[in-house]
Amino acid sequence: MAPWCPADSTKPVFVGIYGAVIGGFAVSALFFLLSSFSSLAAPPLPIPPASAAAANLSGAVSGVAQPETMYNRPIWKPPPRRERMPAPRAFRLTREMVGARARGGAIVVTFGNHAFLDFILTWVRHLTDLGVDSLLVGAMDTKLLRELYLRGVPVFDMGSRMATEDAVWGSPTFHKMGREKVLLINALLPFGYELLMCDTDMVWLKNPLPYLARYPDADLLTSSDQVIPTVTDDSLENWREVTGAYNIGIFHWRPTEPAKRLAKDWKDLLLSDDTLWDQNAFNDLIHKKFGYPVVGEDELVYSYDGKLKLGVLPASIFCSGHTYFVQGMYQQLRLEPYAVHTTFQYAGTVGKRHRLREAMLFFDQPSYYDSPGGFLSFRPNIPKSLLLDGAHTVKSHFALVNYQLKQIRTALAIASLLKRTLVMPPLWCRLDRMWFGHPGVLEGTMTRQPFLCPMDHVFEVHVMLKDLPKEEFGPHIDFREYSFLENPSLPKQVKESFLEVELCNEHSTRCSTTNRTNKGAPVLLPRNSTEQTLLDIFKPYKDIKILQFSSMVNAFGGFSDAAVDTKFRNRVKRYVGLWCCVQLREIGHIYYDMYWDEKPGWKPLPPQTKVEDHPPWLEVQE
Repeated sequence: MAPWCPADSTKPVFVGIYGAVIGGFAVSALFFLLSSFSSLAAPPLPIPPASAAAANLSGAVSGVAQPETMYNRPIWKPPPRRERMPAPRAFRLTREMVGARARGGAIVVTFGNHAFLDFILTWVRHLTDLGVDSLLVGAMDTKLLRELYLRGVPVFDMGSRMATEDAVWGSPTFHKMGREKVLLINALLPFGYELLMCDTDMVWLKNPLPYLARYPDADLLTSSDQVIPTVTDDSLENWREVTGAYNIGIFHWRPTEPAKRLAKDWKDLLLSDDTLWDQNAFNDLIHKKFGYPVVGEDELVYSYDGKLKLGVLPASIFCSGHTYFVQGMYQQLRLEPYAVHTTFQYAGTVGKRHRLREAMLFFDQPSYYDSPGGFLSFRPNIPKSLLLDGAHTVKSHFALVNYQLKQIRTALAIASLLKRTLVMPPLWCRLDRMWFGHPGVLEGTMTRQPFLCPMDHVFEVHVMLKDLPKEEFGPHIDFREYSFLENPSLPKQVKESFLEVELCNEHSTRCSTTNRTNKGAPVLLPRNSTEQTLLDIFKPYKDIKILQFSSMVNAFGGFSDAAVDTKFRNRVKRYVGLWCCVQLREIGHIYYDMYWDEKPGWKPLPPQTKVEDHPPWLEVQE
């Protein structure tokens, strides 16, 4: 894991962070005081109406009526329209603020900057749909704070004054967010409430508070990167068998003295060394004294200082990106998952978002579900022999994936030509992807072969979303996740505007123009159609929202204009990534090639030298 580059001195970091927390409010005071709600309209999102949210969650509040304040206002209920933005001091984290939102002595907290607004709204939406309103969101910039307040989300100012851009893994912003998390835990525990601290790149699928209450003696319950099950029911992991790192994206703290000491030592350790990753530092502290079971509570173990009682949440139901999206461990064990954290993925923040979209767990704006040019989808064709026959090897894996890539390449071309958004097909893989050499799937895991693999296992999702220069790469090709057309958020008017497209042999009687005019019948498209044929056939259907192709095999004969074809190739060559990794090799990864079929004798082999180690589209001078 790449560490953050050290600063010249660690002392200014300590002073700077606390200076930001204490004095940062004054910096944004003028911004807040000059603001009014009439000057900003929050973009629409599919959130529950305020009245419904209030009705759903009011049962959790004490029966004694209390005056409504910004602290206890029902979630999703925006402030009065003409009310001015409260002063910055109103958003300071206080015991009173936490007490107004806590239920049963517990509070659920996440935090982030404006780049994670849609993740945070999704996180809140899942909790409120589960009837949980004992939550708070820490805002690391004033833009996020304002947006959340206007939407009726309980928010406090962390005083971070952080930039609003994405926190790329390993970047200074990423490490700053990690340290802010530790400072926040230290600020919250003295208030005396149980704290369920979460990253924003996870969602709740079931109310976790009753589960956590089953272990009242635990000082700390943490999630982990465990990929091999140590239990088959919903009990805590067998800590003796856990080999994966403890993951600090989901963990539950009780305000006990051992927990407070751990939080303080963790904070001090991070502030003393800029190069430390917060999760590694946490794991190191936990294992200082580790290994004695708690008498009468065999699922708990003494750790850290020999007094802190630790439990490890089961990865089958407090899922990682691997146990949920790859293994489907909860399904195989017939368990109900509580949470999914989008770890174990390969495309940064956009990859996390896409994973949640594939699982229909992300709440997008309405515009996402109604592209102006409409959508194009197709039924993938995969022979049984490629999917099921023979051993699961690197060769059979690439044969399966490559067969799908060729169809997707054709679909991207037609989508580009018709100016439609491509609904990606489900992708099937024989081998798992990791960052290191492995035998195809990790031994001891419940990964089935073949399996429906996340799109980021094969495609560079972040590259596909980039605004590449049109002069070099042609027009942008928008896309949606494979589950898009089954998403309950898809509007009825989109879902019902649907046209089947069937391929036919050009010279057959069935493929005649007269057959295509039959009302209610599928549109017939000759195989290996030209650009003009496609444009002519689908011109009358430009207002149809969804074109569903029966197949993409030989559906398009290719671009006739060499310049257009070159730009398209430049674009889609960059869409595919790599598989990792062959065991016992210095260079073990193998690059996917969107045009593998145009290279006679192409074989899935790792680069033989460092000079050869580059994507197929990158020209390197020998």
